[in-house]
Amino acid sequence: MSEFINNATKRKDAIKEIIRLLHQGRTVEELQAEYGHIIAGASAQDIAAAEREVIGEGLPVSEVQKLCDLHVAVFQAGLEAEPAPENKPGHPLFGFRTENELIERTLESVEEQVKQYADGNHAVLQSLRENAKNLSLIPSHYDKKENMIFPVLEKYGFEGPSKVMWGVDNEIREELRQFNAILSAEKPLGVQLESSFTEVSRKVSDMVYKEEKVLFPEALGRLTAEDWQQMADEIAGNAGKPYSYQQPVGETAVGAGLIPLATGALSAEQLDLLLTNLPIDVTFVDENDEVRYFSQGKERIFTRTAAIIGRKVQNCHPPQSMHVVQKIIDDFRAGKRDSAEFWIQMQGMFVHIRYFALRDAAGKYRGVIEVSQNVAGIRALEGEKRLLD
Repeated sequence: MSEFINNATKRKDAIKEIIRLLHQGRTVEELQAEYGHIIAGASAQDIAAAEREVIGEGLPVSEVQKLCDLHVAVFQAGLEAEPAPENKPGHPLFGFRTENELIERTLESVEEQVKQYADGNHAVLQSLRENAKNLSLIPSHYDKKENMIFPVLEKYGFEGPSKVMWGVDNEIREELRQFNAILSAEKPLGVQLESSFTEVSRKVSDMVYKEEKVLFPEALGRLTAEDWQQMADEIAGNAGKPYSYQQPVGETAVGAGLIPLATGALSAEQLDLLLTNLPIDVTFVDENDEVRYFSQGKERIFTRTAAIIGRKVQNCHPPQSMHVVQKIIDDFRAGKRDSAEFWIQMQGMFVHIRYFALRDAAGKYRGVIEVSQNVAGIRALEGEKRLLD
């Protein structure tokens, strides 16, 4: 037993050293030759644990993210020996793996048409544009992964690697945006189009590999049957009210189960109806930076799933924007500001995003509320409307 522990420790230390040496510029070939005999048989769990530790020891997530592809190259031989995750119809991972297969097939199909266009067959352009619309499955797949798998894994201590993966997802989203921009030009330049798609395809294929060999095995090894069931219900749309954080109202309840407010009193059902039917997205984060509530309007702007309830708000944002969120919260908590707002254009919407500090009667910070609204229609209003249609 002691020999096994020593070998496991030696392997983990070797993996950490490899990550650091990659960061310093050593090549994949050099490290495979030097450490291959030690890391033979390294598992997905070994690599994930090593990544967590080097991040904890000060190597920035952004740096680990840059080296993510090289990590896979160094450890690929060991990862190939990992058994495939369960593949049962109805299991959430069955859907995730099926999507990965569809993504790979779509990449192959688009690649063939891109090559034809780059070789001078411009008659294929319209068909290519239609086919490329299928690539929208990629960001959709990442949205589900980030909002369903990542937050549950965090509850079991798997945090650093998922942040790294989220950062790479965002890089792929940007690569896709650039490819689509080139493709939408009146007469795309073939060489430019092919170069852009080659980069997209490489990164997406690498991400498929990482999910299959690292993320999914980690999830299968950590998530409970209840975790998977909640995820399956949400994917299937069976969870119309997927999860609600409820605190006992105790002495605050009045009348027939009514909750007293500053003006009036409402039942829990009435309060839920009120918040759900507001033409805005509302998310509440408490004084401990934990998400406690989000409204479920008919047309949500940003993805929210039941898994984020109780999650640290810092982990609900990709690494690239986390510092902005932290700055807002720090300023709110310190009393330096009471609100912050942003506006962005996306998918035909003009989205106004506002954050408000919540303070009790004594002025103590009690959390933050995020309010998001598509104001494109409001901005387009002109003249007056005084009568009902």
